[in-house]
Amino acid sequence: MCIRDRYQRRVRGIPDRHNMADKATKVSFKITLTSDPSLPFKVVSVPEAAPFTAVIKYVAEEFNVNPQTSAVITNEGRTFNPAQTAGNIFLKHGSELRLIPRDRVGCAEC
Repeated sequence: MCIRDRYQRRVRGIPDRHNMADKATKVSFKITLTSDPSLPFKVVSVPEAAPFTAVIKYVAEEFNVNPQTSAVITNEGRTFNPAQTAGNIFLKHGSELRLIPRDRVGCAEC
């Protein structure tokens, strides 16, 4: 496709196939820290294809909480498997989530 054709497609509002791959869609989450009485929150925007475990790790580190012993639940109190993409979590559970820092999650010696 020559430059003139690309220009005409852009003027008509037809999306260019070459630029569509560059624009990754993002999802936003509002994650509230439930252990703090003031209920601080962080709003993060991540690509849809990002693993949700990476989102948990980032937000837990922002709140100075151990990400390995943290759990995420929905506002309704439902739990879910974090081994999904951020897009799947957003579609299934919404954008408002809660981070619960827990001590000794899965500890065998406790």
